[in-house]
Amino acid sequence: MGTQLVGAMSDDTTARYPLKVQAIRSKGQQARLYVYFPLPLAAAIGLGAGEEVQWELLNRGELHLVRRKVPPARTRETTQPGP
Repeated sequence: MGTQLVGAMSDDTTARYPLKVQAIRSKGQQARLYVYFPLPLAAAIGLGAGEEVQWELLNRGELHLVRRKVPPARTRETTQPGP
């Protein structure tokens, strides 16, 4: 399949995660196509298991993954240097 899934970032910092579309075949059912979400990308945007997302078809060569509810960004705790 020639469709690429690309992170939506500016051209100078584009993150790319090449992957292959996989087929899942269950007995007596039509094959389903499966695309995994790379963990580094999920961590970068705070995507978690169980979140609802949807595909947005822009054209035959570009898809966007849209989060239905974006949780607020979490800040990391930093350790203050001791005296």
